[in-house]
Amino acid sequence: MSTNIMIKVESVKKFYKKSHALNGITLSMNEGEEYLIRGASGSGKSTLLYLLGGLDRPTEGKVIVNQKNLVDLSDEDLALYRNRYVGFVFQFHFLLSSMNCLDNILLPGRLGGVYSDEVMSRAKQLAKILSVEHCLEKYPYELSGGEQQRINIIRALSLKPKLLLCDEPTGNLDSENSQKVIQLLRSLAKEFHATLVVVTHDPQIAQSFSNQLLMKDGLLVTQ
Repeated sequence: MSTNIMIKVESVKKFYKKSHALNGITLSMNEGEEYLIRGASGSGKSTLLYLLGGLDRPTEGKVIVNQKNLVDLSDEDLALYRNRYVGFVFQFHFLLSSMNCLDNILLPGRLGGVYSDEVMSRAKQLAKILSVEHCLEKYPYELSGGEQQRINIIRALSLKPKLLLCDEPTGNLDSENSQKVIQLLRSLAKEFHATLVVVTHDPQIAQSFSNQLLMKDGLLVTQ
């Protein structure tokens, strides 16, 4: 495992009108390592994940990824960062209903101008591993919630992201598929030498992570 620091969060606060989602977070994450974030609902876990992924900007502080402060990036450069560098797996999959599942998977590559036969081949290989080969030509509304989530995971992994952010990635899956998905995320993160950050309430998943961050009231309690 590399010991290079990939992410540095420095004194980050995030306020939404009268709500304080983050109250001064400072942490670092190493390249190629796995991290689990846990805490009660409303503790700031998802907000932190969105800031790491460039989906939102902090009210105060710095979010530095590979020596670049995301706060200083333009909206265009932030969009490029999200497309080329980050893979997102949310509990709610945000698949486009007007496209079949294969086109949903390939969309990030096409938008980023990096579509290739390799991306197509990887998508089909992952679909086989996750037992959703039969879903690729179907539309999202024709799938179960668990199948949609697995398609979402394949889309997130399609461009070999260096930062893989997962917010309750197994929330819609049964226990067997939950374990399969977590094993896949971890093995591919190692293959890509990506940093994996998982938010989960699942105690079975949590106990297998050695690097755990506990959040409470917008603060980091342990690291």
